[in-house]
Amino acid sequence: MKRIDLNCDMGELPEALADGTQEALMPSFTSINVACGGHAGDEQTMKATIEQALRWNLAIGAHPGYPDRANFGRLEMNLSPQAISDFVYQQVRTLAGIAGQCGVQLTHVKPHGALYNQAVHNRQLAQAIADGVIRWRRDVVLVGLAGSPMLEVFRDAGFPIAAEAFADRRYEPDGTLCSRKYEDALIHDPGEASRQALSIAQTGIVTARNGRQVAITAQTICIHGDTPGAPQIAAAVAKALRDGGLTLTPLAP
Repeated sequence: MKRIDLNCDMGELPEALADGTQEALMPSFTSINVACGGHAGDEQTMKATIEQALRWNLAIGAHPGYPDRANFGRLEMNLSPQAISDFVYQQVRTLAGIAGQCGVQLTHVKPHGALYNQAVHNRQLAQAIADGVIRWRRDVVLVGLAGSPMLEVFRDAGFPIAAEAFADRRYEPDGTLCSRKYEDALIHDPGEASRQALSIAQTGIVTARNGRQVAITAQTICIHGDTPGAPQIAAAVAKALRDGGLTLTPLAP
């Protein structure tokens, strides 16, 4: 039986912790990526998110991003490789320390937002991310966009890797994500997100914005926790994958 991971970025919205939205997401996923103080998150939200994930037996990873809370880490920044390595290391180490206090180890690291999207094309930036994680540990999975050079950089640095696709984002014909500056960049309809996820998992195909079919091989599929209606989207996607014969399995080194 074919296996795939379903992951979600969490710990980014304090209000989602307070109103129960974040925990409502947990049953649908097998892995989560926790914001660790860069674009979002603080020690309180990190600890609370980890504790929730442990209740649902989810794999827990770090979600480092540009230290730019005003823009939620979604604007490109021009920082030196050393500066990127430094903040990635600091953010991952902070989350790992809190995870240790909760009695669990991190399994993976997935960059966030503009840091992730720039690293898709920029090998030097991808290497700086890898260098930051190496300063902490090398036996964790690094997550990156399926089919992108960033995965080659991560693999060459000695990491196990996971190629990622997205259920709730539209694609360009080259296999990259449609920029959020476009109104239709996000998929809000649970049925459409489910069909895209199932196509990726079963056939390795996603339909781009211009109608072109793009080949994608992925080990993990993401749904963003801050997308409006995310709990409903996630539940529909998880059900569609299971009904389609997929086994949902968490990321592991």
